Amino acid sequence: MKTEHFIYWWNLENLFDVANSKDRPDWLQKKIKRELKGWTATVLNKKIGNIASILQKMNNGLGPDILGVCEIENEAVVQRLMDKVGKVLNRSYKVLHHNSKDKRGIDIAIIYDSDKYTDDGHIFSLEVMKRNATRNLFQVNLTTKKGNELILIGNHWPARLGGKYESEPYRMMVGEILSYWIERIHDIKYEQKKEKNPAIVLMGDFNDEPFDRSLTEYLRSTPNLEKVKNSTSHILYNLMYQFVDGKFGTHVYGNEIGLLDQFIVSKSLVVNSSKYPFQVKGTKIVHFPEMVKGDYNTPVRFSRPTKADYNEHGFSDHLPIKLVLEE
Repeated sequence: MKTEHFIYWWNLENLFDVANSKDRPDWLQKKIKRELKGWTATVLNKKIGNIASILQKMNNGLGPDILGVCEIENEAVVQRLMDKVGKVLNRSYKVLHHNSKDKRGIDIAIIYDSDKYTDDGHIFSLEVMKRNATRNLFQVNLTTKKGNELILIGNHWPARLGGKYESEPYRMMVGEILSYWIERIHDIKYEQKKEKNPAIVLMGDFNDEPFDRSLTEYLRSTPNLEKVKNSTSHILYNLMYQFVDGKFGTHVYGNEIGLLDQFIVSKSLVVNSSKYPFQVKGTKIVHFPEMVKGDYNTPVRFSRPTKADYNEHGFSDHLPIKLVLEE
């Protein structure tokens, strides 16, 4: 009998802890003090409630099996969010997180239903340097009830501050590093005499479009399925090309619809073969009516109390994405 796995990714737009959080180091408190103005426990609870209301709708009201998030400050705020969701849905979510050295203290976390998966007790985190540390690459390995391993790598690549092309070299650098990282995963699995084509899912806010060079040339991802299937090297398949020039993106800047948030997968997930346990069944941009507005389906953001666009009924400036795998 086949099993479906519902995996989601969402940039939660500055999900900070309360202004006086005991979990925040002094250097970070000084750095983001102005951003935290007005960010009270009441505001945080409201944002958590809004985000939770969407997570509870996912997967036809059953919630995510696996969820990757970025722009979260620490494990505590994610745990509060997932405890709220889990209580409503009767799910036991486990949060995996690593504090990075990002200058604004925003990190990546991967959450999973502990009744459906186990982790191997390890997390792998790589902080990429661009003069200062940027957001980390974050990997966890989960095992399903059937005993198959799924490797998940969360991404939040350097932003486009200063301009797309001015900042592009930093994302190219991260793409190159991640491509090498994926080569090493394959090498290690081969040395361990395990599957030489492991199931790898990259998910994240890449701050570039699927067709940009950081993803095509440096990470080596493509929409060409035959190229992936026939390759003897580790070329990746980008699942988001189908949404290019569509009515919905994951982020809107002005009147430009963007696909910054993406799922990118390894060969074994798209080659229809009985020797590979997982197959991609579908990908979607999640957009419940209350999450978007206007002609460009702009995400309804929550923002911050000191900003003109603060909206206590909002969610994030990004829309979530969904990946269904069949095992």
